[in-house]
Amino acid sequence: MDYSEKLTQSIRSVKPSGIRRFFDIVNEMDNVISLSVGEPDFQTPWHVREAGITSLEQGKTWYTPNRGFKELCREISNFYKRKYNLTYDPLEECVVTVGGSEAIDIAIRCLASAGDEVLIPQPSFVCYEPLTMMAGATPVIIETKAENAFRLTAEQLEEKITDKTKLLILPYPNNPTGGIMERADLEAIAKVIEKHDLMVLSDEIYSELTYEGKQHVSIASIDGMRERTVVINGFSKSYAMTGWRLGYALGPKEIVAMMVKLHQFCIMSAPTTAQYAAIEALRNGDVDIENMRSEYDMRRRFVVGSLNEMGLSCFNPEGAFYCFPCIKSTGLTSEEFCTRLLHSKRVALVPGSAFGESGEGYVRLSYSYSIKHLIRAMELIHEFLKELKDESNG
Repeated sequence: MDYSEKLTQSIRSVKPSGIRRFFDIVNEMDNVISLSVGEPDFQTPWHVREAGITSLEQGKTWYTPNRGFKELCREISNFYKRKYNLTYDPLEECVVTVGGSEAIDIAIRCLASAGDEVLIPQPSFVCYEPLTMMAGATPVIIETKAENAFRLTAEQLEEKITDKTKLLILPYPNNPTGGIMERADLEAIAKVIEKHDLMVLSDEIYSELTYEGKQHVSIASIDGMRERTVVINGFSKSYAMTGWRLGYALGPKEIVAMMVKLHQFCIMSAPTTAQYAAIEALRNGDVDIENMRSEYDMRRRFVVGSLNEMGLSCFNPEGAFYCFPCIKSTGLTSEEFCTRLLHSKRVALVPGSAFGESGEGYVRLSYSYSIKHLIRAMELIHEFLKELKDESNG
């Protein structure tokens, strides 16, 4: 049977994740130092795990409300109030999802459809463009540049807006570049957003991981933006809870109500055990976040310094836990660089092209791994570069 005629064009046209493709290759090889997946090497803090374990021991294994436990929604609302001075009604303006990825998916599907254009700054996380296409909308790419610290400028935004533009995705702190948006940057683009009556999806999953004394600013806190913004966040990165699969969205009640409706039909409710653990994380996890952030900061400085010393120009990331060095000087494409490095040195990075065409000429390296792994990986990458140089000279 020819299944190509049975499958929808919107799904067939979407390319598989470039991150996961390399991850699958790595899993089939032995003795690989993988810096390819953005997953903390820390265990979920014990007091958080214990809260999940206790809920299981007490037999709390039933469905939760579609929106999520009221207690968890209250803690999420409290978190955004004390961290970012934003007030959300936990009963009407919050929905708990299966990871931040589900929250992104249902937000796009509620805000964009056939005939709409969605603006996506790139390089950025791999899911925004395919999820836009699956919703039937058209992705419009805005290329951010290293010379602008990979920030979205008001001029770039204005240039890409048409009468079909409906939604802007704002992915900061950024994966893969580590770029952030400061208040002045957000204020500038907010004027353009209001002028053209756009909505915003602000993916803030790395909000707690910023460096250089910088603090995350949510665009929802800018005058006039709260009513236009759906904020996405979760527990995977800040609390080292990737496997718990828990995220959330905050926004105007009218939008969140539609997201809850979509969520209840496609998912029903987020995992019960994970929600109990998340309540504990929000109440008592600030110290854990700071300890992990401090460790990431040390690794960040080591990796950036090492890459620059070996001749790979690297933008100094101010958020998340990624470096995005430029490899254009090697003469290789990002795909070639990562493939050859993997097979010759057993070090796995992700081609920059996996994050959009503007990522070509770069590679992504996650420093969410142990310093021992990072030190050895830097040694091997340096060896690889020397061999490339000898090869070109020979």
